[in-house]
Amino acid sequence: DLVGGTGMDVRSKARTLPGPVDDPSKLPKWNFDGSSTGQATGDDSEVILCPQAIFKDPFRRGNNILVICDCYAPNGEPIPSNKRYNAARIFGHPDVKAEEPWYGIEQEYTLLQKDTNWPIGWPLGGYPGPQGPYYCAAGAEKSYGRDIVDAHYKACLYAGINIGGINAEVMPGQWEFQVGPSVGISAGDELWAARYILERITEIAGVVVSFDPKPIPGEWNGAGAHTNYSTKSMRSEGGYEVIKKAIQKLEARHMEHIAAYGEGNERRLTGRHETADINTFVWVRRGEPRRVGAGGPRHREGRQGLLRGPEAGVQHGSLRRHLHDRRDHHPLQG
Repeated sequence: DLVGGTGMDVRSKARTLPGPVDDPSKLPKWNFDGSSTGQATGDDSEVILCPQAIFKDPFRRGNNILVICDCYAPNGEPIPSNKRYNAARIFGHPDVKAEEPWYGIEQEYTLLQKDTNWPIGWPLGGYPGPQGPYYCAAGAEKSYGRDIVDAHYKACLYAGINIGGINAEVMPGQWEFQVGPSVGISAGDELWAARYILERITEIAGVVVSFDPKPIPGEWNGAGAHTNYSTKSMRSEGGYEVIKKAIQKLEARHMEHIAAYGEGNERRLTGRHETADINTFVWVRRGEPRRVGAGGPRHREGRQGLLRGPEAGVQHGSLRRHLHDRRDHHPLQG
């Protein structure tokens, strides 16, 4: 499984191996035509796939596996869309390993009717009743698509993804699953594997999964990927002060991070519908971008963590800002 040139389109191809493999380093590299995915030009189109993480295949089952790969040019250089490469370098640094960074990612998404791109359960060309009764709801008049959601949940559990749970969201036809807590780069690998499995499940169901931050304009909630993050220092005695210092570092580069989270987020972050304005950095109170857990010094939740953002970039930014005041202080900054 790989990510295409848009940063959100998930691609895959299959191959046969001589026997079972449980270590990505023992898998062969492969290749694909990058000119067909927006990741290379037609006159030099070969892109190399390097296996990085293995999950059990919930579709073929048996000894079959799903493999998360990142992408390189034939000369061994990571291609521009390979955000995992720099993130892996950061997570591999001894200072980072010592901090044991945990991530819990809340991935929201919307299920759409294939032929109309309108949310499932909504009247064709019309609207359901106002938001309010749909969040975490049960019942045919309030909950749309649970069979798809539960199939995805079970498939992720089978695959070995650290999926924490699922729930219906505020807008009808919108759902969420949670990955984590997972340590370091594994959180991004698990999230992309879960997104891929969701694409496959909805493909079988004849439904479209949308990761758009604001699929329906107007008085409807958008969709995000709220990112809960903590380090060993944050989880220890005195961790609340560590959290506050990390938030101050993030605030200094707020717009840089917003730019890294993908397109369309200005349609969601308007100051309404449980969001803050995209240009505003505030924290503590729920409904605004940065929130510290009410249970004490345990985690910091980035509520600006947006659905279309490349997950490795979100992780990279949070770690870099926590561990270092300025970009030029980071020993691995490229």
